[in-house]
Amino acid sequence: MIIMENFAAIDFETANNERTSVCSVGVVIVRDGELVDSFYSLIQPEPNYYNYWCTQVHGITRHDTESAPVFPEVWKQIEPLIDGLPLVAHNKAFDECCLKAVFRCYQMNYPDYEFYCTCQAARRAFPNAENHQLHTISMLCGYRLENHHHALADAEACAWIAREIL
Repeated sequence: MIIMENFAAIDFETANNERTSVCSVGVVIVRDGELVDSFYSLIQPEPNYYNYWCTQVHGITRHDTESAPVFPEVWKQIEPLIDGLPLVAHNKAFDECCLKAVFRCYQMNYPDYEFYCTCQAARRAFPNAENHQLHTISMLCGYRLENHHHALADAEACAWIAREIL
């Protein structure tokens, strides 16, 4: 078992089925096992359209992000917060894919971020859980996820899970 005391939990929401269409990001910084900082921003997605299903999930619309910054501007604020920290996501396959896609989209050099998955870890830690979705696992770890699919709330739930099982 990995014991992680310093990491950044990250969560993206997307506007449509394109992984480049990140429309919000939440980051929670954990140092010495304590949640010490957080960051949230809306992002103008690329491509800039919303499909019905994504909006149904997170409630974000084009109106919400029409004056939001583009990803490179947002990432400039996140980069110093996560410097030297491994990243953690619940279902890292999605969030890591989004991050890599948006870096490619904006022709940014992708640092080879170390990424851990709380969903994979939850399957090992709670093999008999009814499911391994974020809200279920966060509850098993003693955290009540109030605003599921808000990127910062999801990142905070992920941070709680990581502190318990990573």
